[in-house]
Amino acid sequence: MDIRQLKYFVQIAESGNFSRAAEVLRIAQPSLSQQMKNLEEELGVGLLLRHARGVTLTELGQQLYDHARRILQEVDRVKDVVRSSSLNPSGRVSVGLPTSACRGLGLPLIQALAERQPNISLHVVEAMTGYLDDFLQHGRLDVALLYDHKAFEHVAWTEMMVEELMLFVPPGHPLAEQGSVSFREMFDWPIVLPGAPNVMRTVIEQFAARHDVVPAAMACDSLPTIARLVRSGRALGVMPHFAFMDEMERGEMTAVPILDPTPSWRLSVVVSQRSMNPRGSEAVAKVMADVIAAMVDSGTWRARLRTEKARGEARLPAR
Repeated sequence: MDIRQLKYFVQIAESGNFSRAAEVLRIAQPSLSQQMKNLEEELGVGLLLRHARGVTLTELGQQLYDHARRILQEVDRVKDVVRSSSLNPSGRVSVGLPTSACRGLGLPLIQALAERQPNISLHVVEAMTGYLDDFLQHGRLDVALLYDHKAFEHVAWTEMMVEELMLFVPPGHPLAEQGSVSFREMFDWPIVLPGAPNVMRTVIEQFAARHDVVPAAMACDSLPTIARLVRSGRALGVMPHFAFMDEMERGEMTAVPILDPTPSWRLSVVVSQRSMNPRGSEAVAKVMADVIAAMVDSGTWRARLRTEKARGEARLPAR
């Protein structure tokens, strides 16, 4: 049994008949049939049930199909590892961006990578930070931008900046006229936050616990829905300035500073040390860090950058 036979077998199983599989594989159907006969004889079991409409898998055939697919996927990933060892990083890199940052960061990141790393195929995943953290830990992401990320094994991170959170209100709201709001006072109004275990809610609840405040707030994990709630005046939203730049430019929202205290969080570019494309992942992480730093330096992204030295150092968490 070899990789070629497994590839043939998987294609037959997915095509449902030999003739269609032979067309996809670009080999003669008699040759394909002989390969499957040889495989069944070698294993000593029947893998395919042949009938007028084509073929279906036997129970043992289904088991082989499941294993064969995983083997072929691993072979493809090994190819990416080898390619990533070349001078020019290439291959697929999956990147996770928080919902609050994706709208503003996604396009500049894609444009910068197209210019600086054209051989990398980027897969962008948008989700709330808590989900991205889990995706990274379970190997579904190579790189992610995370807020106050969890420390765990097999990741390196570069802490980029500190971002203050603000209260978003509709135009003409009394707090917009007031110009600022205390952390305690903002809970006199209806507030909407992402639900637990989202980092945003955790940060707010930790601030509240330290200052003897009860943070009553509805839960919503959809940024567009949070935006609609704020625009309608049904609830006020807590987000970083960067999250609702488009709405503010259109005059649909006003950002009100939160004082005494001002909640904030740290943003880090996090890289999985288990990535099957380490060189590609490192290249993407560097481009992301550079794009973020440029946006902060230009004032597009309101945040406080770490020092140049801190930005350039990736640290492994303690085990």
